[in-house]
Amino acid sequence: MGIIKVENIRVFAHHGCLKEETKIGSDYRVDLKIKANLQPSAASDKLGDTVDYVLLNRIIKEEMQIPSYLLETVAKRILNRIFNEDHLVQKATVCVSKINPPIGGDVEKVTIKMTQRRNK
Repeated sequence: MGIIKVENIRVFAHHGCLKEETKIGSDYRVDLKIKANLQPSAASDKLGDTVDYVLLNRIIKEEMQIPSYLLETVAKRILNRIFNEDHLVQKATVCVSKINPPIGGDVEKVTIKMTQRRNK
């Protein structure tokens, strides 16, 4: 088993419960950690034997562009797509952060973290 991390993916998107958030948009950060068997690709040196982090990045960017009220909804969509599109992923954890959230204070970011395992 091994770990692949795709970290600090910066995206501009339109999520939130306030009209202003979905209209104006804001900056987000997404971090992803996946667990998969990396031994076959370590031996073969072939992309087809591992988890393609270009695919992971594309999934995140595409799902972040679909407006949602809650970051939890976005995180769940990202996880579902990862498990549907890459059979090698056994476990994934995604963190979605809203930078400078409009919550009435000096807050750098709000982050939700969600983990999912492949059903056997």
